[in-house]
Amino acid sequence: MFDINQDRLIDSSLKIEDESEVSLRPRNISEYIGQTNAVNQLNIFIEAAKKRNETLDHVLLYGPPGLGKTTLSHIIASEMGVDIKVTSGPAIERAGDLAAILTNLKDKDILFIDEIHRINRNVEEVLYPAMEDYCLDIIIGKGPSARSIRLDIPKFTLIGATTRTGMLTSPLRDRFGVILNLDLYSVEQLLEIVTRSAKILDVPINNDAAIEIARRSRGTPRIANRLLKRVRDYAQVMGDGKITLKIAKESLLVFEVDEEGLDKVDQRLLQSIIKNFAGGPVGLDTLAASIGEDKETIEEVCEPFLIQKGFLNRTPRGRVATDFAYKHFNCKR
Repeated sequence: MFDINQDRLIDSSLKIEDESEVSLRPRNISEYIGQTNAVNQLNIFIEAAKKRNETLDHVLLYGPPGLGKTTLSHIIASEMGVDIKVTSGPAIERAGDLAAILTNLKDKDILFIDEIHRINRNVEEVLYPAMEDYCLDIIIGKGPSARSIRLDIPKFTLIGATTRTGMLTSPLRDRFGVILNLDLYSVEQLLEIVTRSAKILDVPINNDAAIEIARRSRGTPRIANRLLKRVRDYAQVMGDGKITLKIAKESLLVFEVDEEGLDKVDQRLLQSIIKNFAGGPVGLDTLAASIGEDKETIEEVCEPFLIQKGFLNRTPRGRVATDFAYKHFNCKR
């Protein structure tokens, strides 16, 4: 089996090619598009903390990948006027790694931990006193001679980002004072993002072409920016550099992203349920074997979008293709 995330244009996880998206990120809260409820709440919490001259409460951001959790964390740091240290759950392997990071922070600084649900449980236990009492309990020595010392650390704000809140332990989740959910974007919001990014990239684009890219971006800004850059490449090679509706449709056809934002992997999954299993229900293991993918990839990468868009239902007996999926592929039940 191959890793479909290696070559999926519409995969919402961060790729090496997306590193250039840093220049497209808004730098302050007034530039941030979408997530109105979360942004409004953050604005209140930030202003209140600044007026009291206090450290911002610990913040947990959760939602699908590519919606702007990392961007929001940098904006929070910018609005608070403090530095931010960025790391990820899997990168903090030992308690000593976390202690080294925390002791190097300054007062009111922000520590951003991406994929916090994947943090080591031993490390997580060190986080508890750090988040609550701003101190570290460190064991020195081994065996009968081991002793514990308590080390004070600067008052900091932990911002955790996760795509799977269900994998967070209750003690860790309960220590966050602010918990915000980021939702998929509307086409109108993605249109704003595509238009803004095109200006930054200095790419001429028609409004109807920008709408077309927004429609196929799976509700995700990261995918919208990635599609824009790939369509720009096509326009420069196959056209005069300007992105028109015709160019947008032609390029997205070449890149195998259809009108609903489905790529060849999504299509193969749905068509397998419709044609091989009479629309379902079909078990996850059987479905994975039929299309040659591992079940974790189907469950975590493909299904969330297909379910949200109404192409797929999950039932106790298995996966079922909806009427919308049949209509999309011009199939009859």
